[in-house]
Amino acid sequence: MPNMRMDKNPMPSQEPDVRNKNFQEVALGYTEEQAIDEAQRCLNCPTRPCTTGCPVSIAIPDFIAKVAEGDFEGAYKVITESSSLPAVCGRVCPQESQCESKCVRGIKGEPVAIGRLERFVADYHNAHSTEKAVPAAPNGHKCAVIGSGPSGLACASDLAKLGYDVTIFEALHTAGGVLAYGIPEFRLPKSIVEKEVNGLKDMGVKIETNVVIGRTITIDELFDDYGFEAVFIGSGAGLPRFMRIPGENLNGVYSANEFLTRINLMKAYKEDSKTPIAHPKKAVIVGGGNVAMDAARSAKRLGADVTIVYRRSMEELPARKEEVEHAMEEGIVFALLNNPVEVLGDENGYVKGVKVEKMELSEPDESGRRKPVATGEFSEIEADAFIVSIGTSPNPLIKDTTDGLDTQKFGGIVADEEGATSRPGVFAGGDAVTGAATVILAMGAGKKAAAAMDKYIKSK
Repeated sequence: MPNMRMDKNPMPSQEPDVRNKNFQEVALGYTEEQAIDEAQRCLNCPTRPCTTGCPVSIAIPDFIAKVAEGDFEGAYKVITESSSLPAVCGRVCPQESQCESKCVRGIKGEPVAIGRLERFVADYHNAHSTEKAVPAAPNGHKCAVIGSGPSGLACASDLAKLGYDVTIFEALHTAGGVLAYGIPEFRLPKSIVEKEVNGLKDMGVKIETNVVIGRTITIDELFDDYGFEAVFIGSGAGLPRFMRIPGENLNGVYSANEFLTRINLMKAYKEDSKTPIAHPKKAVIVGGGNVAMDAARSAKRLGADVTIVYRRSMEELPARKEEVEHAMEEGIVFALLNNPVEVLGDENGYVKGVKVEKMELSEPDESGRRKPVATGEFSEIEADAFIVSIGTSPNPLIKDTTDGLDTQKFGGIVADEEGATSRPGVFAGGDAVTGAATVILAMGAGKKAAAAMDKYIKSK
C-alpha cells in the first residue's frame, strides 16, 4: 500500500543563523529511512505525468519504485539512462515547475519529493560505488563540444556512450561552466561537479581548459585542422547586463557574474585566496531571479547586511520558492516594488548608497502580466556594494568569428529543436541559444543535439 501522508518528508538542513555564516551546503539530504518513506508516497501512476514534466525524460516512477524497495543502486541506473548529472539536478533543478508540478499527489497535498529523492540516489551511489565508467567501443568519428556547462556535459556524455572521440573545449581554467562559477558552494558543492566531470573523463572524454573558441581556436580550425566532423556550441550566456544608470562605474559595483565567479570559482571568501573580493558591510542586489538569490546569500555569508531590490511584488518574483524562503530565513531584506535609478558615490569614487524609485503594478495586460509603473517617489538605501543581477546574454565572440552562423537579436544562436544551426555540422543548445535558463533545460538541449550529431555524421 502507498504511503498516503499528504506532505513531503522535510529536507534536513543547517539552521539559518548557522548557515548564513558559512559556505557549507545548506540542505543535508535524506537518510535511507526518509528516502524509502518518501518514495512510498508515489502512486506509480500508469500515465506517468511526472515523466512528461522532465526535460530529459527520466523514468521517474521506475527509479522511485527502486528507492521504495531499498534498491538504491538500481534507482541510480534508472536515472542515469536519461541523465548524466543526477547529483547536480537533484539539487538545482526547479522540480516544482517541472516533474513535481505534474505529480498526482500534488492535487490534494504536496507532490512526491522527486528532486530530493534524485539527490539521495546520486549521493548514495557516489558514497558507496567504486566502479568507474568504461569507455564505449570507438566508432572512428570525432566531435567537439564548446563549453563544459550542463548542455556541453550532457552532449559529450551521450556522444561518448555512442563511441565518439569527444573533446570539450572550456574557456576557463576549471570545467563545469555555470555549475562551477555560478552556483554557490552552499547550494552545489564543487566536489560534486568535479566528480561528474571526472566521470566523463573515465568515459574517454577529453577536456581542454583555457581555450577560448573564436580567439584561441576558431570553429573553422576545429573542422579543417583538428578533423572534427561535428561541433556542438554550449558556451552559455555569461555576458552580464547592466542597468545603465548613473553611478554604475563606481568602485563597489559588480555584475552578479563577476561577484559569484570570484566567490565560487576562485574561492575569494577564503582568507588565503589569491583572488580576493571586498567584503561589503551593506550590499544591495538588484534582481529577482535565482542568480540574485545566490549573490545575496553569498554576500550575507561575507558578513554583509543585504537588501534585494526588485521592481515587482513577491508574486512576480521569478526565483525558486525554496531559494526565496532560504534567503528570508537567513536574514536578507526584500525591498519590493522598488527600482534603482542611481548608484550614489562618495568623494573617493566608492559606492555609498542606492537611490530607488517606488513602483506600483499596472492592471494585467493581454498576456496577464502586470507592468511596474514609476510613482515619482524616491528613497535611498545605504550600501557600499551594488550587485547587478538583471540577466545575461550569450558572448558574441563565437558568432562574430564564425561565418554562416545565424543569430537572434539578443545574440543567441539560431538552432532548430534538434540543435542544428544554419551552418552544416555545427549544432548548438542551452543558454547559448535560449539565453539564461535552467540547468535541466540545457541538459535536454545537449542530449537532443548529441542524437542529431550522430544522425548527421552517419548520413555523410
